[in-house]
Amino acid sequence: MFTSSDVNITLHCEQSDLFIENLLSSFYEISSSSLVKLFIMGRKLYRRRQVKIKQNRQRGSHQSETTQWAHPATGKRKRIAGELPFGWTSGVDEKGLLFYIDHLQKRTTYTDPRLAFAVEESNNPQEFNQRFDAYSTALGVLQGRDLSGKYAIITGANSGIGFETARSLALHGVHVVLACRNLRKANAAAGKIRDELGPAKVDVMYLDLASLRSIKQFAENYKLRQWPVDMLICNAAVFGHPWQLTEDGFETTFQVNHLGHFYLMQLLEDTLIQSAPARVVVVSSESHRFVNLGSNKLDLDNLSVDQTDYWPILAYGQSKLCNIMMSYEFDNRMRSKGVTCAALHPGNMIYTGIKNNWWMWRLLWLLARPFSKSLQQGAATTVYCATARELEGIGGLYFNSCCPCLPSEEASDEGLGEALREKCNSMIQQRLSRYCL
Repeated sequence: MFTSSDVNITLHCEQSDLFIENLLSSFYEISSSSLVKLFIMGRKLYRRRQVKIKQNRQRGSHQSETTQWAHPATGKRKRIAGELPFGWTSGVDEKGLLFYIDHLQKRTTYTDPRLAFAVEESNNPQEFNQRFDAYSTALGVLQGRDLSGKYAIITGANSGIGFETARSLALHGVHVVLACRNLRKANAAAGKIRDELGPAKVDVMYLDLASLRSIKQFAENYKLRQWPVDMLICNAAVFGHPWQLTEDGFETTFQVNHLGHFYLMQLLEDTLIQSAPARVVVVSSESHRFVNLGSNKLDLDNLSVDQTDYWPILAYGQSKLCNIMMSYEFDNRMRSKGVTCAALHPGNMIYTGIKNNWWMWRLLWLLARPFSKSLQQGAATTVYCATARELEGIGGLYFNSCCPCLPSEEASDEGLGEALREKCNSMIQQRLSRYCL
């Protein structure tokens, strides 16, 4: 027999079941209507997205003959710029479609290889879009570039950063001239580049920056070949060198690092103008901020330091300060003629042969090696300044890790830069006049 309590439990269970059924039914109706709404919204968004993609494709299609499009999600605009990568050519098939041939890898595709290197457009033309940094390599900077037909002179290119600069440019079609004092090492370096890429155009010419007569002879020999100078890269330098005079009577660090390059640029001015647009790249250093112990003022009357006042590190810093001032002054005079000039810092304590003048330098460089740039990374800023499209017609800048930055106040002094040019001209003319007597 059922008791009253059993009846109450049964009634409560029936009411609970009815409540659950009603709840599930309501939830199903709400869920169904929400799903329908979400589906309708999704279709609308999908259709809008397809319309945008179609419009963007039309902007960058062969029919409209444009190479510009906007990203469907971000709206950022990009464009294809410049030549095809080195080793690529294009053609048209029987259907009128454009195709591309990679002769190095021996393959054919209908996809424009320049899409991988599309340049993002900026609404502000003065805005600098940094594409590379301290980790970038010279080959990475040149990726996708074909510089065939260009000529580059690189001083001190038989080893270190200079060699990596020459190698990277040669592998992308540049006719490179290694201007070096040690012809044996220079020819070996040229051979390495040719072994890596058979068609690479590499020549070796003798140049001793510690001799004004050698510099003049180099310039004359180069002009006899009737080659243009699209890029003049002043890379050679000495560091930590014991005090010594060159055959011209100047302190070695000052003449090799600065005065020799100053004279070379002067002798090649006409060729650079004839080759315009041309670029001059001067490899300086952050050491330009340390000129002497008392202050960072440049003493124009003591550029070629006497033995009693000689400190290797300070002499190096002074020569690098002169490099930046020279590049700024040269750019101011030559930019209107189609020749620009930039200076740069390649990196701190990069493991090159520049350390070999004293065992202490070798030890310091060895300790710093795990934390410094590689040779390829050290050459990246040089290559960037020499080839970047965004720097066309732009000079008078100082770069560090492929980014413009401010040098010391002394380096930016235009009046002091002009005085330095006059002083260097006077020093060279006085020395050359003695040879003529």
